[in-house]
Amino acid sequence: MADETRRRVLLVVHPRREVALKSTMITLRLLREAGLVPVLAPDGVEPLRQWGVDVDDAEVLGVDCTGPDLEIVMVLGGDGTILRAAELVRFDATPIIGVNLGHVGFLAESERDDLVQAVSHVVRRAYEVERRMALTVRVSDGDRLLFQDWALNEVTIEKPRSNKMITVDVSINGRPFTAFGCDGVMVSTPTGSTAYAFSAGGPIVWPNLEALLFVPLNAHALFARPLVIAPHLTVDVQLSDDADGAVTWCDGRRSQALPPGARVQVSRSAIPVRLARLRTGSFVDRLVNKFELPSLSWQQGAEQRHGPGAQPAPTGRDALAAETIAQREADAHTAQDGRGPSAGGEGGPA
Repeated sequence: MADETRRRVLLVVHPRREVALKSTMITLRLLREAGLVPVLAPDGVEPLRQWGVDVDDAEVLGVDCTGPDLEIVMVLGGDGTILRAAELVRFDATPIIGVNLGHVGFLAESERDDLVQAVSHVVRRAYEVERRMALTVRVSDGDRLLFQDWALNEVTIEKPRSNKMITVDVSINGRPFTAFGCDGVMVSTPTGSTAYAFSAGGPIVWPNLEALLFVPLNAHALFARPLVIAPHLTVDVQLSDDADGAVTWCDGRRSQALPPGARVQVSRSAIPVRLARLRTGSFVDRLVNKFELPSLSWQQGAEQRHGPGAQPAPTGRDALAAETIAQREADAHTAQDGRGPSAGGEGGPA
């Protein structure tokens, strides 16, 4: 049995990122100096040893300790590595903190330059835990349950081959909704709204909301808009019997083949995923930073270029409209002075 008095941190590292090597060595050193016990997943030990990293004093999850023995999971990688970490502690209520070594990294809390600070927060327990809604997916064939799985970001039902669409019949909470041919359909969480759902044309939903997002994938239909659905409802997708089947993906990591006529039910999971947060910043700021949005308002831009109180120069249609308004104002002033057409022209007083 593991010593319950020791503080254990599961370290999950992207196994094929060279940039993760130095970050891993720094993290291991800082954890050891603070008296914390680094823990590795069974498949994470050998890659680190091949890199030449000293992991002899690290415990191995499932061998030296179990999920409930962990205080927190620290991820060095991108969102895919964080999803992998969520699989490892799915049923243990262990919070996860990510240091982004990837690209966008929406799930990560820190960037690589803030690694030392992130470890310091972990050592001091200076973080808040945020619950993120997850999904449960049940797949059945008639009365027979084929399998059950879960997802943090999204569940997709996709065509098995690139040359043929699938036909789906969609119901919401048992009420028939629509049917169409498509490349697939997706049910996403608000957390997943900035991932695959975003690329497929779905809306961005604030992650502290609870909702289901239904997003068709290249549907051959006049009405195939993304929907935001109440979180207590169930999305039911029925494959046609004459199809060649389909495939379902959970978070783009775990797939299962679906037979013709299979029924896929997606609903809110009773078990959330816990993400550790170091700061309580605005989600707007996160969107701006991650997507590098041009968030500078027109007023700020004008003041930076021309000084306080300046107005931006209109362009295009705005410039034409401004010119028309200015001309009308000039005509009005001229008329008031008795020099305009209405004063001495046709229709004016004699």
